[in-house]
Amino acid sequence: MGGREVEVGIIEAKPSTVPMPVSLNARTVAYETSEVRPQVTGVIKKIYFTQGSTVRAGQPLYQIDPSLYRAAVHEAEANLASAKATAESAKARAARLKPLAEMEAVARQDYTDAKADAGVAQAAIAQASAALETARVNLRFSTVPAPISGTIGRNLVTVGALVSDSQADPMAVIQRTDPMYVDMQQSASELIALRRQLSQGGAEPGSTEVRLQLDDGTDYGLPGRVQFSEVTVNQDTGTVTLRAQFPNPEGLLLPGMFATAIFDQARNPGAFLVPQGAVQRDFDGTGYVMLAGPDGKAVRRNLDAGRTYKEFFVVTKGLKKGDRIIVQGLNGLRQGMPVKAVAASQPQPVERPKPAGQGR
Repeated sequence: MGGREVEVGIIEAKPSTVPMPVSLNARTVAYETSEVRPQVTGVIKKIYFTQGSTVRAGQPLYQIDPSLYRAAVHEAEANLASAKATAESAKARAARLKPLAEMEAVARQDYTDAKADAGVAQAAIAQASAALETARVNLRFSTVPAPISGTIGRNLVTVGALVSDSQADPMAVIQRTDPMYVDMQQSASELIALRRQLSQGGAEPGSTEVRLQLDDGTDYGLPGRVQFSEVTVNQDTGTVTLRAQFPNPEGLLLPGMFATAIFDQARNPGAFLVPQGAVQRDFDGTGYVMLAGPDGKAVRRNLDAGRTYKEFFVVTKGLKKGDRIIVQGLNGLRQGMPVKAVAASQPQPVERPKPAGQGR
């Protein structure tokens, strides 16, 4: 007994490459961070910057009292001049004794000693030159410059404070926040499963473009790019860190902000997109769809629909190209029932109940 045909709306199964988006917990990190530290010991005489302002690399930030270092430069200059004078005298004496030694007018040992003295004096010039260079470097270090360009934070020392080249605490911290890094945390097990899919052909690499959703739920308008993935798993969390870079021209992103990073880490080649309303579930959770078979009857087909993409289920197993998936008229439809398939995009007639007692 075939029964009356049920009119159903269908779509044709067509394979496509479907993105596999992932959402990862993320946190913003400054692109560059530098702690300003003294390289010489002394008392702070001047501070040249405003807290919270933008500074340029090389811009003077602090002036340490240069008196001792300037005096050291003068002393080194005097020592160098003395070494040069001594070397000139030793060189001249060796030159005078050379012909006399050849004529044996003086002992050859005297000439040998004079020549050695000239060499020692020349070495003393090199030592004095190095000491002068060191003194000049220390004098230059008495002016503390900005190591990088960026926004400088709180001033952690004051005028009159004694700072040391061996101190543990910085004088200030500079951060460059344009561009900005975003560190994403992904489960190591998820990453391993993805790599296994990639190696077995079940997926292919996706896009490196990343979208960012801020902690208040709003979208950050500018896209970023994945830069790299670490090769070490965090032993405490079991996660791997992926780093993306975002432009931050307006300074909206601040270091330490929490966010959600969304990007298409891979793509499913040859997958099918099936409207969610067409996929039904058994009591054990098995997914299935109803197809319009070639013999004009409804056919049940189990499938693998483990994830969604927009308003669709992504089906990787159970369908083939050309299958006619029933998406309308599913109420009460069972395996083997005769069906009349029409395109789902066409309007379908609504069957109204007939008055009681009225024949066909």
